Amino acid sequence: MTAGCATVPFQQTGALSSYVGLAPSNGILTRAQIGVSRNDLLAATAVRIVPTSYSAAALAAGLSDTQRHMVGNAIDRSMCIGLSDRFRIVAPDAPADLTVHAVITHVGLTDETMAGASRVVSVGASVAEKIFVPYPVPVPTPRIPLGLGGLAVEAEARDPGGRQKAAMVWARGADIVTSKPKVSTAGDAYDLAKAFADDFSKLVVTAASPFNTMPSLPSINRINAMIGGAPREAACEVFGRGPGMVGMIGDGIGLPPEWTDHGAAVMAPTARDMR
Repeated sequence: MTAGCATVPFQQTGALSSYVGLAPSNGILTRAQIGVSRNDLLAATAVRIVPTSYSAAALAAGLSDTQRHMVGNAIDRSMCIGLSDRFRIVAPDAPADLTVHAVITHVGLTDETMAGASRVVSVGASVAEKIFVPYPVPVPTPRIPLGLGGLAVEAEARDPGGRQKAAMVWARGADIVTSKPKVSTAGDAYDLAKAFADDFSKLVVTAASPFNTMPSLPSINRINAMIGGAPREAACEVFGRGPGMVGMIGDGIGLPPEWTDHGAAVMAPTARDMR
């Protein structure tokens, strides 16, 4: 599977306040470095989320303004849902034990033509299976291993004094087996944004690496968010609700995520606004 992944640069770019103490903690498809102050994280109860920003290199990657906002907002929304499994999420101007901020440092664009071709191959294989196999067993059809996108993100959680309490450098490329092709240059970055947010929120919630534990069932809070329901924490509404069933159907047929995810309910304050 790793041979069929997009290559994504994995490096410290200076987006974090400190890289001291970060240690490798890789997943099967993900490269990561993490650092945690376990006792401080477990003692925290309230979190403020600063909307995701982009490095200069990521801004120049080629996403449109709409796509950039959509991908960044996907991180913020998914992170807010994940963090609310344990924390109280507060408004931007409210006191908090932790302030969380992510910076997208690399975006690998999806080749729309190859993604569309992969969808055609997948549909054709599915039709052939139904015609020629009496009792078909669903088998994933690999993507064409060309034009796969990727994403790299750095994020940290800091206390009111600005001291880093959790940090993650994260990079992952789309792969030919688990990544669903979407006919959009932002298709893979959008899906990987949610994967990153899931990993980072687990790091902050558990104060432990998300890569060293067995997979667990999603919480009721996360399932509700997946189907487009209201978030547990009202402060998460600023990032809008997920596309729900419309998004799932769109994913299934390869629609651009821009068509199904309408982003934040209102424009969230930027990182610059928060300083």
